Amino acid sequence: MAHATPSEITPQQVYQQRRDVLRQMAAGAAGVTLSAWTGQEALAQSASVVKRPGKLAALAGARSTVSGAQVADKLTPYEDVSSYNNFYEFGTDKSDPAQAAHTLKPRPWAISIEGEVGKPQKLGLEDLLKLAPMEERIYRLRCVEGWSMVIPWVGYSLSSIIKRAEPNSRAKYVEFVSLADPKQMPGVRSSVLDWPYVEGLRIDEAMHPLTLMAFGLYGEVLPNQNGAPLRLVVPWKYGFKSAKSIVKIRLVEKQPKSSWEKSAASEYGFYSNVNPKVDHPRWSQSSERRIGDGGLFTPRKPTLMFNGYEAQVGQLYAGMDLKKNY
Repeated sequence: MAHATPSEITPQQVYQQRRDVLRQMAAGAAGVTLSAWTGQEALAQSASVVKRPGKLAALAGARSTVSGAQVADKLTPYEDVSSYNNFYEFGTDKSDPAQAAHTLKPRPWAISIEGEVGKPQKLGLEDLLKLAPMEERIYRLRCVEGWSMVIPWVGYSLSSIIKRAEPNSRAKYVEFVSLADPKQMPGVRSSVLDWPYVEGLRIDEAMHPLTLMAFGLYGEVLPNQNGAPLRLVVPWKYGFKSAKSIVKIRLVEKQPKSSWEKSAASEYGFYSNVNPKVDHPRWSQSSERRIGDGGLFTPRKPTLMFNGYEAQVGQLYAGMDLKKNY
């Protein structure tokens, strides 16, 4: 299967339009072009949202006491969180998932836990919902191309699921596999990525208390476009460690290769940490704009190392060259 070129990661038409804006600004046409570009960005953030899925008693979620699990930043509005998404199984534009993900059937659901474990198993969604106490965690997340959000997730530490399977001494990494069903997910019919979507973490990253298996946000079950019924949330990672609609968790000895690495290894490394000193080849990581705070004209703010979670996770990377291990 053919892999995406770097220009396909951000859809080529959108990428080219942004380049045109810069050229036209240099030629003195900034007033008109900025207005047009702002409209395009706003369209993605104000797409019609599918009906809110509603609350579940299991998702009440007490405020988490895990260090770093609560930030004081203003929350990103639900409407923006649920309409500005990267979920290529439903299309490459940010507005596509909210418009197309109604075809996803998040129930019934089950995930398999396998590989280097003493107790491989398959867990249904209802079992997962009761596996550990639900918590609300307000995480700051840096998205692609210098945008960020602040989201109140509901879930519990991924370690609760992994421990249940009893990893053995050969379990060095954790691989996540997402659903890839062309009947439910129209984007899977394209060759933009090598399906199914695969993501990976080192086992110490996966077992860190901040690494969350999320079942909801804003006290409600996850909308389909946000990765229903369960997804990975790693708050100090760049916006590519976000496996959605997970069906399999594999503990493995060798470093897995993520879908983004397969697609464009020069742009997306295995670690994907937020490091403001290391630019993405096509945009800077040194600053960001908050989604929902005024669009293109939102003042930029400096991006923090590990997205502000350095005190909690910096020791995981002691002695590593974080420019080489990007």
